[in-house]
Amino acid sequence: MQIAQQKVVTLNYTLTDDQGVIIDRSESGDFAYLHGAASIIPGLERALEGKSAGDKFTVAIAPVDAYGERDESLTQVVPRSAFGEAEPNPGDQFHAQSGEGQMIVITITQVDGDRITIDGNHPLAGVNLNFEVEVIEVRDASSEELSHGHVHGPDGHHHD
Repeated sequence: MQIAQQKVVTLNYTLTDDQGVIIDRSESGDFAYLHGAASIIPGLERALEGKSAGDKFTVAIAPVDAYGERDESLTQVVPRSAFGEAEPNPGDQFHAQSGEGQMIVITITQVDGDRITIDGNHPLAGVNLNFEVEVIEVRDASSEELSHGHVHGPDGHHHD
C-alpha cells in the first residue's frame, strides 16, 4: 500500500541539522501520523507521498518547507516584571497567544538584569532539516481517526 491522503503511516526517522547533530529521532515504529492532516512538516509529507512499507530514504528539507525562516520581529526585549514572581532563565520556554490568536512557544534567549530577551520563532526556524526515514507500515485510517484528524493508538484510544 502506498502513502496517500487518509492513510496512517508509521515510520522511524533520524533528524539532523547540516552539521550532523541529531535533533530528534524515532525508533521502534513509535511515530505514526495521518497523511494529509498537516500534522507533520510539509516537506516531509511531500517526500513520503507514494512511498510504501519497507522504503528507506533520506531527504533534506529547507526551512520554507519546515518551520519557516527566522523572523527577527518575533524577538523582543521585555521587562523582568512581565514574568511576575517567576525567575526567567535562558532556554526556558512558555506558551503565549500570537496576535493572530495562535498558540506559540516563546523561548527566553537572554537575561540581562531587568531586560529579558524573548524569541517567538520556532526553535528550528531557519534550520535545514535532514531526515533519514524508514517506512514501517501504511494502513487505512479508521473512520474515527479521519473524523478526529489524527492517529489513535492500537487500542483505538488517544495517546498524546
